[in-house]
Amino acid sequence: MASTSDIRNGLCIKYNNDIYKIIEFLHVKPGKGPAFVRTKMKSVTNGKVLDNTFSAGHKIEDVRVETHKFQFLYHDGEFYHFMNQEDYTQIRLLEAALDKPELMKEGEVVTVLINTEDNMPLSVDLPASVVLEVTATEPGVKGNTATNATKPATMETGAEVNVPLFINEGDKIKIETDKGTYKERVKE
Repeated sequence: MASTSDIRNGLCIKYNNDIYKIIEFLHVKPGKGPAFVRTKMKSVTNGKVLDNTFSAGHKIEDVRVETHKFQFLYHDGEFYHFMNQEDYTQIRLLEAALDKPELMKEGEVVTVLINTEDNMPLSVDLPASVVLEVTATEPGVKGNTATNATKPATMETGAEVNVPLFINEGDKIKIETDKGTYKERVKE
């Protein structure tokens, strides 16, 4: 058993007969009244996001998990297939277990959280940023870097990302996976 002082991003807990992963949390100590922890949790079984408030010192049941490196192989329309980097076993996951599946390209190495009780995969964590190629966007205008104006662009994986006006088709850009936003252009 853990308490609210152990809450951190990525912690998996049992709550309402389901397993949830903590996405965001905030310890709040108001001037009047007891302290509490405000959390945003995502169900690892169905992908629903739940806002919840725990009072300070509340006991929570944490789930023991292990992390393993897996390589994304392919998407067959229903399942996403991954291969363990250590023993080459393969697993398949539904889209609900993935945070931003549209940002994964084949061959990408991701971290998979696995429940140690039943060896079931719980969730997939992408790297902090990914480099993708722009396949479709309006033509860029040279010298148009001073404003914060953006335009939609389609990546090689099919993801839609807003990019600055100077980005052209064929450019490679770095995307922050937690927000799904443009970070910088990559020269290779």
